Amino acid sequence: MDDAATTAEQDPAGQDPAGQAGAERAAGGFTRRALLGTAGAGLLVGAGAGVAGAVALDRSDRAAGTTAAGGALGAARVPFRGEHQAGILEPQQARVQLAAFDLAGDVGRDGLRTLLQRWTKAAERLTAGEPAEEFDNQVALDAGPCSLTLTVGFGAALFDRAGLADRRPPGLEPLPAFPGDALDPARGEGDLFVQIGADDALVAVHALRVLQRLAAGTAALRWQSAGFARTPGAAARPVTGRNLMGQVDGTNNPKPGEDGFAAKVFCTAGGDRPAWQAGGSYLVFRRIRMLLDHWEALPVDRQERVVGRRKADGAPLGAPAGAGEHTPVDLSALGPDGALAIPADAHIRVAAPAANGGAAMLRRGFSYHDGLLPDGSPDAGLLFLAFQADPRQGFTPVQRKLSRADGLSRFLRHEASGLYALPPGAPVGGYLGQQLLEG
Repeated sequence: MDDAATTAEQDPAGQDPAGQAGAERAAGGFTRRALLGTAGAGLLVGAGAGVAGAVALDRSDRAAGTTAAGGALGAARVPFRGEHQAGILEPQQARVQLAAFDLAGDVGRDGLRTLLQRWTKAAERLTAGEPAEEFDNQVALDAGPCSLTLTVGFGAALFDRAGLADRRPPGLEPLPAFPGDALDPARGEGDLFVQIGADDALVAVHALRVLQRLAAGTAALRWQSAGFARTPGAAARPVTGRNLMGQVDGTNNPKPGEDGFAAKVFCTAGGDRPAWQAGGSYLVFRRIRMLLDHWEALPVDRQERVVGRRKADGAPLGAPAGAGEHTPVDLSALGPDGALAIPADAHIRVAAPAANGGAAMLRRGFSYHDGLLPDGSPDAGLLFLAFQADPRQGFTPVQRKLSRADGLSRFLRHEASGLYALPPGAPVGGYLGQQLLEG
């Protein structure tokens, strides 16, 4: 193992960490203020084609603070309807609100249907830049859509509570316990999960408040987390975002258009996979605290060996001068001393699909920083989100290996977890989850 991974430095709690295991599919320039101030004006709707018919929002346009159509960033609109739910394939927004709700005991199938119909109606209006018909608190009154997306998932317990146990997909079996987990059940799981992304924090918070008020009496908020990523326009050129460790994070994400992409991310019917989930996905959520005081005490070259990439440009260790983050990783490259350039326990080596039977996930991680813990260390880290066709073949085998062999795990604490089945996009004229409830 490399030198960085075998040094027994102390974490902030005094423990030995080494021993602990639019996408702009359509552009809309209407704002809520303009919509409210124009009597009789036709309201925009979110109906649109599936991903295949989408116009991708180029990341260079977002980096410049404009949309692909050349308008202001706030005007970027992601249609709510499509083959898949929005919020999976689109470029990552600057802000996210994550939350889970638990159904009231007497809600049942009919109550769940009513809630999802109400959420669908509100989400379609909000993502189009329109005010919600109910419970609009006017916080986002003068904002545009700001690339708002609302993505909904179902937790395992929902199927029992709503009388749908016979429709629970086998892939929703509980995640196993991993070495080093320190999970707080109150901050994970839940019957209904929502991911709300936007390029403006007020737009995201407003959308969550609308959903929460629409759910009153039917479902109660179980937990909530707010996260952030780099704001479009903050970097002079398009680059993969960095996490709070300062590392470029997400370089090797699978990309739409690559061979086998859809099979890795989206569900198909057949075998033990139910027909209602075709076009949907599974989402794994993990709240991962980073031991930043401990990490920042390491010299940069030690940090690079833990991860396996140069910190300045994201290039893999062992790559020639002038290489960048997208330079192919050569796991056989040797350093000047004849040892592996990328150490045996470096994160990118242990997490590589080639080292995990081809397992891959589409990650959309956001940073969080929630102040200080009682011991004075930062309560900060990563809200890890990973979309995949089957967690039994994606997240679970990869995390099992990372928890045992990844040098980076010494600097992380997994503190909350959730697994959710995402239905496909809402059908035209229908609502999210209709395929499950009425199929």
